[in-house]
Amino acid sequence: MKENKTTFALFFGNRGFFPASLQKTARQEIKDALTKLGHKTLMLNEQATRFGAVETPKEGQIYANFLRENKGKYGGVILCLPNFGDETGAISALNDCGVPILIQAYPDELDKMAPELRRDAFCGKFSVMDVFWQYGLPFTALKPHTVHPKTKQFAGNIDYFDRVCRVVNAMKNMVVGAIGARTTAFKTVRIDELAMQRHGITMETLDMSDIFHRMNLLKDNDKKYKEKAQCLADYSSWENATKEVFNKLVKLGVVLDSVVEEFGMDAIAVRCWVELQQQLGISPCVLLSEMNERGIVAACEVDIGNAVTMYALSRASGNAATCLDWNNNYGDNENKCILFHCGSVPQSMMTGRGQISDHAILANAVGKGCSYGCNVGGIAPTPITFGSMLTNAGELQFYLGQGRFTDDAIPEDFFGCAGVAEIDGLQNVLQQIGYMGHRHHASITPGHVVGPVAEAFEKYLGYRVTKL
Repeated sequence: MKENKTTFALFFGNRGFFPASLQKTARQEIKDALTKLGHKTLMLNEQATRFGAVETPKEGQIYANFLRENKGKYGGVILCLPNFGDETGAISALNDCGVPILIQAYPDELDKMAPELRRDAFCGKFSVMDVFWQYGLPFTALKPHTVHPKTKQFAGNIDYFDRVCRVVNAMKNMVVGAIGARTTAFKTVRIDELAMQRHGITMETLDMSDIFHRMNLLKDNDKKYKEKAQCLADYSSWENATKEVFNKLVKLGVVLDSVVEEFGMDAIAVRCWVELQQQLGISPCVLLSEMNERGIVAACEVDIGNAVTMYALSRASGNAATCLDWNNNYGDNENKCILFHCGSVPQSMMTGRGQISDHAILANAVGKGCSYGCNVGGIAPTPITFGSMLTNAGELQFYLGQGRFTDDAIPEDFFGCAGVAEIDGLQNVLQQIGYMGHRHHASITPGHVVGPVAEAFEKYLGYRVTKL
């Protein structure tokens, strides 16, 4: 999946008795540093205010108008303090910006501490933070307290803040699709639509009968059918699947893509059994795997809570995400367990190309050969972030943690796509998850991104987060 970096609006704070050269140099240095890191920027014209900076409430309103004129073109604001900036002008400019704000302050140099050379941004940063706190305006401030844009620390801070912004902006107007009704057997995935809506997440629902009807209308010679057939043929190994199975999965794949496009869905959760097996003789796992690989989040078992979590984690990491079961202990190792699902893991998280198979577990209920579509294989070793969401009393409640997939072996007769996860203090983690009422699923993405995700959730989106 493509990682889209945030476009930043740049704000420069000033106090009138500091030299203009500090502002001019900072404008160029910050812009150049961000361009090098792959970010686009927006800046107020240098002639719009004194030095293109803000040092009065009136100039703050000029900057606020600049942001309104460019609404939708930026995903975060970087408040740069080349020197001690005016906090009243800053709050006037940014109080209604509606996006995350990173406060960055330039460091002083010990050989430039005379009154005409000193910056005092170290102190000025506190003043801006203080006034923002007084107004209830959320902001991000990272270590070290002062940092030059040409340093590795600055690049690290921008990487962190970029991930915060990507999560915040993704979640604000998210649309998640429930494809089919929750099965009676899965009360664990019940969700409060109104709680999500109050947090800007819209849930759209479609019945499986509508999906089946759309599949029946699709012809084998349609352009979209041919494109999907080629995509799936290249994506996994199909030698054990019949032509009829392949044909049905292609049609279902086309329909799922069309529904996502029609309703503007950012993520879906599919009722993956048992109608698909009983009526069509297929399992949709490989389709969910391929969608996740493309960055279209797809969870199974109509788990909307984990579809939402997967979407956030994938936007933070820039990688695909998947939904797995907390499934098995790993011998007597208390910090390791097996995470598994039937085959919705994206290819980029697997050790190799998947193999399409029958659903060895559901076959006990629907009969052998009636549930082909599982994309089986192994999960590759990698650091991971995991999490999940439930709704309770109108709140969106998440847990977040991190660990890694190891290269430990799993028995050869183990069905599905699985990996061994190692998590420090796993037994305590599992107890916390259970006592908080969370489900048996966990959302997983490669990389350690708990910090920016938690900050986005708690500070900017108003979710409740438990860090494990």
